[in-house]
Amino acid sequence: MKIGYARVSTQDQKLELQIAELEKYGCEKLYKEKKSAIKERPELDKMLAHLRSGDAVVVWKLDRLGRSLRHLIDLVALFKEKKVDFISLNDNIDTTTIQGRLIFNIFASFAEFERELISERTKAGLKAAREKGRVGGRKPGLTDAAKTKAWAAHHLAQQAELSATDIIKQLGVSKATYYRYLEWAKINIDMKPKRKKSRIK
Repeated sequence: MKIGYARVSTQDQKLELQIAELEKYGCEKLYKEKKSAIKERPELDKMLAHLRSGDAVVVWKLDRLGRSLRHLIDLVALFKEKKVDFISLNDNIDTTTIQGRLIFNIFASFAEFERELISERTKAGLKAAREKGRVGGRKPGLTDAAKTKAWAAHHLAQQAELSATDIIKQLGVSKATYYRYLEWAKINIDMKPKRKKSRIK
């Protein structure tokens, strides 16, 4: 089934031209979107829910379907997943043809590329944050007093003369806080206070 989707971007624009072209092309069902100033598009959602394998979505122009390039790419990828063809009358895109399918596959490849790129950037960002002593992009918030205890915990642990339980008792902190202090000290080792050398008189 050929399914047409028409949309206007302002109250002043009319749907008649788009509808006339879609009907002329042979669309059996039309979805008309008039409230496009907001992100929600109820008619688009209805159309997506109605699509079945073998259908063809027809639009007057590409910009009538997607509110942005990313949104358009996502929709094209969804069409491919549902095995639905896509036709844009004024952009010479028709996936019922070999050339159209090539363009369709390029759109789908862009969508996959964008998803992988976002995933890689997210992983790289988290790695960089951890290397800078951050978890989830936030610095561990330690007061000056807490930092002093953190360095003390690190020093005592390095000496290995006391057990973790004994160190925890001496510092008066919880087990979770103790290990958080060790992690903080490990990450910020370059910030460790240097001991002043005593002068020999």
